[in-house]
Amino acid sequence: MTLRHFQIFIAVCDEGGMTPAAQALHISQPSISQAVREMEEHYHVMLFERLGKKLFLTAAGQELLHSARHIVSLTARTEKNLRDFASAAPIRLGATLSIGESIFIDLLTQLKKAMPEQEIYSRIHNTASLESALLRDELDAALVEGSISSEYLSQLPFWEDELVFIVAPQLLPPEGFTKDSLVQLPFILREEGSGTRTLFEQVMNQHHLKYRVIGSYNNTESIRQAVAAGLGVSAISRRLADNDIAAGRLAAFTIPSVTFKRSFRIVHHKNKYLTRGLNTFIRLCQEYS
Repeated sequence: MTLRHFQIFIAVCDEGGMTPAAQALHISQPSISQAVREMEEHYHVMLFERLGKKLFLTAAGQELLHSARHIVSLTARTEKNLRDFASAAPIRLGATLSIGESIFIDLLTQLKKAMPEQEIYSRIHNTASLESALLRDELDAALVEGSISSEYLSQLPFWEDELVFIVAPQLLPPEGFTKDSLVQLPFILREEGSGTRTLFEQVMNQHHLKYRVIGSYNNTESIRQAVAAGLGVSAISRRLADNDIAAGRLAAFTIPSVTFKRSFRIVHHKNKYLTRGLNTFIRLCQEYS
């Protein structure tokens, strides 16, 4: 097997078929078919189920895809390092929106102070998108609070966080809210795929609490503004709500026995080589307070 075999196999998976893969790689479709056939013969497995004119990746194909991405990525990284040995490869870091709005910038600032020569690429997105980027080797590490499902990713907890219910102060009854009154409240939540939304849904479902969603936003700032304007209630990171609560723009309330606790985690691929810069970033996260 050659590097070209792996590149062709990845292209077929990413492009969804042999014909679009051939177009993307600017080679003939028979060459694509031959490469896939050679791989299947070499490994003695079926990599694709061929149903009609469509290809479906088999379990063996899924396993090979993870290894192939790592091989191609490692080869590309090796070439880059050797071609430009004097320049350090950029560290590619990601964070969810909740972490991005709270501690991510502080951590990047500390990393830049510790390694001023180090180039840093950063991305803020929801947990599902960051997990996909890590598996595709588009990021070296990410800070997440949501659930990570892939067995190919390592997770290291480094920070404890908690969500808090928030409401406009003028809409909070003197006696507060109860479990029964929650169903009548209009909730404005983060978008599907975010760790905050997933945690909220899990805890509410565990307590068999019904809730009504009237808004789905992809950033916490908009949620805080909407809640402060009296458009609904929400549950966000206490760290992101504290300033507004102290200033009287928001009020926090609790429901007996209902808590939203979670861990912020450092996530990277199990096969990822931990460079000096990446090890420094992990250490800064663990020491952060």
